[in-house]
Amino acid sequence: MNGNGMKKRWISLYVENQVGVLSKISGLFSGKSYNLDSLTVGTTEDPTISRMTIATVSDDETFEQIKKQLNRLVEVIKVIDFTDIFVRMKEILYVKVQNCTLQEKTELFQIAQTFKAKVIDYGRDSLLLEFVQTATKNDAVIKLMKEEFRDIEVVRGGSVGIESISMMER
Repeated sequence: MNGNGMKKRWISLYVENQVGVLSKISGLFSGKSYNLDSLTVGTTEDPTISRMTIATVSDDETFEQIKKQLNRLVEVIKVIDFTDIFVRMKEILYVKVQNCTLQEKTELFQIAQTFKAKVIDYGRDSLLLEFVQTATKNDAVIKLMKEEFRDIEVVRGGSVGIESISMMER
C-alpha cells in the first residue's frame, strides 16, 4: 500500500475522566466526517484518567490532522499512535445462536474449541459464546456463524490495546 493510501489506524488516548469528554472526542470525529470503526473507553489505574482506544480508516494526511486536533483538546493528556507499533490488542465478542438442532449445538462446541471461545450460557435450543481475540479473528467468526446458522445475534465490545513488552504483534 502506498504511503498516502487508506488504511486502518489505531489511536490510544489518555484523557481526563470527566463528563462530556467522550462526546467531545466522538464529536470531533463526526464533525470532520471521520468514521469511527471502534471506540472503547475505561478508567485506568488512576481514577481521574481514562484510556480510549479508537480505530478509524484514513489516509496519512487525514490521520495526522486527526492526531493534531486530538492533541489540541484540553481534556486530552496524551495521544499514542498504535498504527505501526507492537501492540497487544483484543476485542470481546458475544454470539448467541438460537433455534439450534442437536447437530448444530455439537458444531458450536467445536467452533468454540477451535477459536478458544467459552460457552457462557446454554439453553434447550440455544447457546451463547464469548470470544476474546483480535477484531480480524472476530470478523472471521462472524462470517462463519452467518454462513452456518440461521438465527444469530452478535454484540462486539470494540478493541482495547496496550503497547507490547516484547516484539509481538497484534
